[in-house]
Amino acid sequence: MKKALNTVVFSLALGIGLAGCMSTGPSMGGSSGNTVSGGAAGGESSGQNSSLENCTQTLGTLSVFEDTHQDWWGYYKRHYPNLGSTLPVLRTMIQQSNCFVLVERGKAMAAVNKERELMNSGELRSNSNFGKGQMVAADYTMQPSIQFSEKGTGGLGGLVGGIGGLLIGGAKSNEAATTLLLVDNRSGVQVSSSVGNAKNWDFKAFGLGFFGALVGAGGYSDTPEGKVITAAFADSYNHMVKALRNYKAQQVEGGLGKGGKLTVGG
Repeated sequence: MKKALNTVVFSLALGIGLAGCMSTGPSMGGSSGNTVSGGAAGGESSGQNSSLENCTQTLGTLSVFEDTHQDWWGYYKRHYPNLGSTLPVLRTMIQQSNCFVLVERGKAMAAVNKERELMNSGELRSNSNFGKGQMVAADYTMQPSIQFSEKGTGGLGGLVGGIGGLLIGGAKSNEAATTLLLVDNRSGVQVSSSVGNAKNWDFKAFGLGFFGALVGAGGYSDTPEGKVITAAFADSYNHMVKALRNYKAQQVEGGLGKGGKLTVGG
């Protein structure tokens, strides 16, 4: 009976795909599951990951600046040429949290400014209402960076037991660490910073069985390193939101930028 059952399971495994690759879902700061999903509209969101921190009171307006001249960006594009900008998923995550109202300061500003050029040229209808003084200021700027991202940082192999079993040809971990910096645009003062990390495992399997049922349903094999990076940013953002909930402005005797307390002789 057991032999027959193993034969059935093995046959199902062949149907799914012999010598396939599986990946576990990325672990965001120790909790597994999807990292950023769904959508946002105003202060409402749909399909949001329950692990993402939220704010009951919006803290201000925010622009996100991705510095593509930094060393991390060059490394990122060389090693992951199929992964695009980090901004779309970051902006979705931020809006879903309701902690900030996002303003456009990226490449889409060209399209925004084009409408104003059309208005100034007289091509738009007179009631289009694209006059001056309507753009919203960004109170803060958030700057993301990837501190470390590596594919295949650890490995294991062997046979995982169970009915049908899973013969692992190789298992490699993907890890990423990310940083977010939050700067007050009026003063230039850094308000907050946070570091997050995430990890998952790629499994190269020569047969799917009992263990495949555990990881296959929520697994993925297209761009695991991209999802791990997303999970690391979500972890960074969660840490930042938690700190901002208890925010207290730093105080310097005499006022900020007035000499400070570290007296320099000479």
